[in-house]
Order: sequence, then structure tokens, then C-alpha cells
Amino acid sequence: MGYRWWGFIALFLFGAGLVIGLATPPSVSNLLAEEVAALGQMAKVLAPLPRPAILILIFLKNVSAVLLSFALSPVLCLTPVIALVVNGWLLGLVSVMVIEEKSVGYLLAGLLPHGIFEVPALIIGEAVALSFGSAVLSAVLKKKGREALLPSLRQNLRYLVAALMLFLPAAIIETYVTPLFIG
Repeated sequence: MGYRWWGFIALFLFGAGLVIGLATPPSVSNLLAEEVAALGQMAKVLAPLPRPAILILIFLKNVSAVLLSFALSPVLCLTPVIALVVNGWLLGLVSVMVIEEKSVGYLLAGLLPHGIFEVPALIIGEAVALSFGSAVLSAVLKKKGREALLPSLRQNLRYLVAALMLFLPAAIIETYVTPLFIG
């Protein structure tokens, strides 16, 4: 399967998670509100840190998540599938909560500046993980799959580097620009 298809599959999985998050009933959202609030507390812990340290932490968190997913992808591609659906679901869930508490404008100001880079980086990175995981599984299960493993790895590493590079402008914008927009 071509890389483009893995991109569409990754986008579909992220979108499915997003729809599930947007459609999560308020009763479930209320149960999870404490967990989401805990994530908000993390921002307060990071606030006293110098901005360059926050930038590095955000960048390393995103990069390590995608690299871990890539490394674990040969295990039936479960990690990238879960990462895409859960990230989409959390984005949808948090979006509903922010819109209820603040406004759509506040949500867009908080997400769009860095999300323009971060969401595509996540989708590309997880598509790479899906592609690599399926190539490894094919190599294990089929004799012909072994010959395609090394070329697949080379191509996937190029896309992986591109995805990881997109996390840098996302982290810069999330650290320096987004706070200006959401005050």
C-alpha cells in the first residue's frame, strides 16, 4: 500500500477520534473533566519555567510520542492507531469543554496557531508508523515482504524526519504566540 493511503488512514483515524470526542455525552465529559483539569495544572507548573525550556519540553514531548509510536508500530500497528484515535478524541472533548466555558474564538485562538503545524505533524508521523509497522508485519508473514522492508524503512524515515521537523515550529508558536492570543 502506498504512503498516501497510510496518510488517508491516519487522517481518518484522527477524524474518527475527533468526532467521538465531539459527540461524547456530557455525563462522560463531566467524569473526565478532572483529568482534563489535571492537564491544565501542568501548564501552571510549567509557567514559571523560562520560555526556551517550555519550548524544548513541548518539542520533546511531541517528538518522543511519535518516535515511541514508530518504534512500537510493528506490534500489530496498535500504538499508532490508539495514538491517532485518542489524540483526536481528546481534541474533540477539550474543544467542547472550552467552547462551553469560553467561546469558539478562544478555542480557535488557542489551537489554530500551533495546530496548523502540530496536527499535520502528528498525522504524518503516525502514518509513517502505520506504514512501517505494516511493512515489518508483512516481512514477518510473507517471504516477499522481506525484500521491501529496507526500501520501506528508508522512505518512512524521510517522512518521519519531515514530521518531526514540523513539531519545531509548532512548539515555537505554542510557546511564544499562542499565549499572546489567549491572554
